[in-house]
This record gives sequence, structure tokens and C-alpha cells, in this order.
Amino acid sequence: MVNTLPKPEGKNNETVVKTSIEENLLTPRFYITDFEAVANMDISSQETQIRAMVEEMKTDYNRNHFVRNEEFKKSWDNLDEATRTAFADFLERSTMSEFSGFILFKEISRRIKDRNPLLSELFQLMARDEARHAGFLNKAMGDFKVTLNLPYLTKHRTYTFFKPEWIIYGVYLSEKIGYWRYITMYRHLEEHPENKYYPIFNMFESWCQDENRHGDIFTALLRSQPQCWQDWKARLWSRFFLLTVFATHTLTVQERADFYESVGLDPTEYDRIVVTKTNETAGRAFPVMLDLDHPEYWERMDRCSDYNMKMKEIYHSDGPGIVKFFKTLPLKAGIFWNLLRLFLVKPIDAEALRGTVR
Repeated sequence: MVNTLPKPEGKNNETVVKTSIEENLLTPRFYITDFEAVANMDISSQETQIRAMVEEMKTDYNRNHFVRNEEFKKSWDNLDEATRTAFADFLERSTMSEFSGFILFKEISRRIKDRNPLLSELFQLMARDEARHAGFLNKAMGDFKVTLNLPYLTKHRTYTFFKPEWIIYGVYLSEKIGYWRYITMYRHLEEHPENKYYPIFNMFESWCQDENRHGDIFTALLRSQPQCWQDWKARLWSRFFLLTVFATHTLTVQERADFYESVGLDPTEYDRIVVTKTNETAGRAFPVMLDLDHPEYWERMDRCSDYNMKMKEIYHSDGPGIVKFFKTLPLKAGIFWNLLRLFLVKPIDAEALRGTVR
């Protein structure tokens, strides 16, 4: 469903400031949680590691890495319209994802400051990183004559409630898959510099360091909470979040295939590398990993992607909204059914393989 907030129109060469984005199942959300429960989290089993992480974060190794240097001070009108549009869309989604993390981390830090100072400081430092990323990405969007009104979105966008355990699972996977997304693209572009059509690509190595560091923080938080990895419920939730995050990634990459092709990447191959590496990494924190070698996994995920692309065509076609809704129902059911079948595939016991995965 498309958000109905007004979109101011730019005139001539003016920058368009957007106060709404297209809303669908793949759009990054803004989250709130049970702040009282977070304040009461017992992190004593991982306290030494968490304190070390706080000290490392305070050093802020990347504080001077995200600076708009001379390379940014030129026109990008030489890029063809399709590339400009695909890249601006990539920047918008990335901005929203980083800004979502900033809002959540900042609010957690503020709400638990008096109850859990160590955890509060940790979230404050992560919020700093996410704000830096979101601001830099939003300025990059400005080079393509569009930016997001982030303060407006903060006040007017719907927030989704997630339990603290869900936040831990979801953010851990978001940060780790972010790491593999950025480092995979960075390594590819190092081998093919002719595809670096914008200087932000040179910063992806520093970017992925922040993502990886945040993921390690959430590894410590996850392992400090026995209910997140010790019992059968934890195995089911781990399985659920692995599947939903991987499905979101696959569908998003295929939706934005034009962008990945613009930097010389094969979208399908890129998606498989990122998902596989993230799944292996998750085996160091989660009690289970998905069996990506199961003969049905990629086949069913490809079906979901095809259904999603057909839904997108319907939503962007002419006609009444109610008609579009009913046309997409069988496609939504198809996605649900295929994901359910994948959820029921026996996962890999990561606890048993912990030493091997390392």
C-alpha cells in the first residue's frame, strides 16, 4: 500500500524533499519495544565483553571516514536516467533502514539511562553510528535531486512494536546481512573499478565495519539471554527470523535488479552469496541455521520473488485499489505457502556445529 502523505514537487532543478515513501511488506519499519524489559535485562554473563565493546565504540575509528570530499562535488547528470533512478531508490531504502536503527537505539538509550547505564551507553553509541550513516546517505540522495524529510517521518510514520527478543534477533540479522551486502559489493567493485560511478562505493568497507561491530554487539546481547538460544522456542524464533530476513533480502534484490546490474553484479548470484554468508555467520550466535542446500530452498524462494514481482506490477497498474487487492490475494497466499513449506524444513543444529562453524 502506498503512503498517502503529501509529496512536494520540485520545480526545474530543485531538490524534492519527500515526506512519504512507498509502503509495502519490504519497506524498512520504525520500531518500538518494551523499554522496561530492556532495562531489566541481565547482561552479567557478557558484561566484560560488552564493556570492552563500549570502549572500542567510544574510540570511534570511523569518525572521519564519512566525509563528503572533492569527489562528491560534481554533477551526476552524466548518468543515464535508469541508473540514476535505480541508485536513488537504493539510497532511499538504505537511508530508511539506517534511520530506523537510529530511532530505535536512541529511544532505548534514553528510556533505560537511569536503570541500566552500561546498556544505555552502548545503544547511544550505536545510535551515533546509525545517525551518521543515515545523514550521509540522505545527503547523497540530494546529489540526485531528492532527499527524505527525516524529522517529519519520525513524527508521522507508524511504529511497529517488537518484543526485546525479537529486536535482538531482527537487529542482529539486519546488521550481519548489512555487513555481507556492503563487503560483497565493495570487493566486487575493487575488482571492477569501472563500475564505481559514485564515490560512496569507496566507503563501503568502513560502512561494513560498523555493521559488523553492531552485529557482534547483538551477538553478546543474544548470548546473554538464555531464552534467546537455549530452548525449543528460541529455535523456532531463530528459524522464523532467519527465513523472513532472507526472504526480504531476496525479494528486495530482485525488485531492485536494475541497481545491482548497474554496478556489474548479477542480482541472483549476489543474493545467494549474501544470504549464504549471513546464514553461516548466524551459526555463531543462533541455535540453528537454515538448510540452504535443501533442494527446495532456492526454488521456493525464487517462486516467492516471482509472485512479488507480479504483485508489484499489479500495484503500479491502473485500476481501483479494491480490484488490485483481490488480484494480489492469490500471489500473497502463494508467498505465504512457499515460506511455510521452507519454515518446516529441518534446520541445521548450529549449537552442535559451533566449533566447526568458527
